[in-house]
Amino acid sequence: MVATSHPLAAQAGLRMLAEGGSAADAVVAAAAVMTLVEPCSNGLGSDAFGIVWDGQRLQGLNASGRAPAAWTPAYFRQRHGEAVAPPARGWDAVTVPGMVAGWMALHQRLGRLPFERLMAPAIDIAERGYAVPVVVQQKWAAAAQVESLVRQPGFADLFLPRGRAPDVGERFAMPGAARTLRAIARSGGEAFYRGEVAAALAAASAAQGGSMSTADLAGMAAQWVEPIAVDALGHRLHEIPPNGQGITALIALGILRRFDLGALDPDGPEAAHLQIEAIKLAFADVYRFVAEPSAMTVGVQDLLDEDYLAARARLIDPRRAQVFQAGTPGDVHRRGGTIYLCAADEQGRMVSWIQSNYMGFGSGVCLPDWGISLQNRGHGFSLVDGHPNQVAPGHRPFHTIIPGFLTDADGAPRMAFGVMGANMQPQGHVQTLVRMLAHRQQPQAACDAPRWRFNQGLSINTEAHWPVATVAGLAERGHQVEPISDSYQDFGAGQFIWRLGDAAVDGYVAASDPRRDGAAVGF
Repeated sequence: MVATSHPLAAQAGLRMLAEGGSAADAVVAAAAVMTLVEPCSNGLGSDAFGIVWDGQRLQGLNASGRAPAAWTPAYFRQRHGEAVAPPARGWDAVTVPGMVAGWMALHQRLGRLPFERLMAPAIDIAERGYAVPVVVQQKWAAAAQVESLVRQPGFADLFLPRGRAPDVGERFAMPGAARTLRAIARSGGEAFYRGEVAAALAAASAAQGGSMSTADLAGMAAQWVEPIAVDALGHRLHEIPPNGQGITALIALGILRRFDLGALDPDGPEAAHLQIEAIKLAFADVYRFVAEPSAMTVGVQDLLDEDYLAARARLIDPRRAQVFQAGTPGDVHRRGGTIYLCAADEQGRMVSWIQSNYMGFGSGVCLPDWGISLQNRGHGFSLVDGHPNQVAPGHRPFHTIIPGFLTDADGAPRMAFGVMGANMQPQGHVQTLVRMLAHRQQPQAACDAPRWRFNQGLSINTEAHWPVATVAGLAERGHQVEPISDSYQDFGAGQFIWRLGDAAVDGYVAASDPRRDGAAVGF
């Protein structure tokens, strides 16, 4: 099975499985197509993360890029004054793109088909074009009104070829992307970091006032990591360790484990309130402490310590919404645009994959002749002296994109899943898992159900189809509730593949979020 937020990408992954490829082959092929068909969320200059069940064990893959060697606090003070973060647009928002390196690493370890074959569907679509779908077109049209994007080098030439965003159903092609994809295919990805694509990226950076060099690009390599996890609701949730925000979902579920969620109405105010408060507590710690691991002042084990989580859970008042501050982990014992997809094969291998340009179309910087749009993950750094996430050469910024993976309590693989949408991602992980595990909802039902989103302080948003009594009950508890109807970014969008017993015999159940244009497909 393959689940993605665009049918053409799902079909590309399915083709690889039908040709004898692995789940990893399907994910790489689908991910390449996604850079074309959902450009408001990702592109060839994206970052990525993955969690993989290889048939024997679980592995994580960090393909997020590092800061160029020139990026010091002094560099940003000289160019941007006393800003508290790097800019959101332009070359000074672009860290080294890691996604292609992630494709390379995933294929090298778990691929069965030739790498060049995996790029073929994307090359074909880049050249022939595709009909722009409804949800993507809405975000594309909105981005075309953002001056800070439109004025970036190459953006209008690449994404506004008629002086406007494409209409729904209008054909859009990216011949420059086909050029890059061919170079990636011929070289197994090397051209992007140490060949003609890298040279073009470095030349554009130099000509347009950036600092990314060929040496910065050549130094990029994806890193295999050990996932971090907590036990929750009879299962075990696994996330990528920092520099990502996956630990937010782990903290929140570790707190919620202290409450009998199964006894509550999944659509009632009591259940929603407890989850919102747990997410608030988790974000308070994550925004204070999570960064590039070498710069963190507290460890993952401190943030997930059982006694610490129990102490944080005791701060929740079931009758009153609160504003929480970061805790003191360790003392017990002494935030766009993103796509997510997943695939599973007959041998039981499963891949949970996410890639992103971050804030709608990323930095806005584009190389039209190469069909490349670049992420703005550098905006995730802090410029505050002493902050663990302070910018430094070679460091990776705090990241919002998080693939998820669920195992049974005994470690057997159960579900590859993810929910897109900036800081909505861990909130979406918690809400969908609570519905599936505590309330036994099927993946598609949990995916379709209404969601809330915590913003800051006491502010939350709710989707329009929440029961009126639930919204009123949250307001009575002190939440500042604003219902909104834009589901694309505001409440995330998920893809789920749930394994049913033996993969070859029992197969899988998959779900695709109605908040985007996607599909879950299989054979």
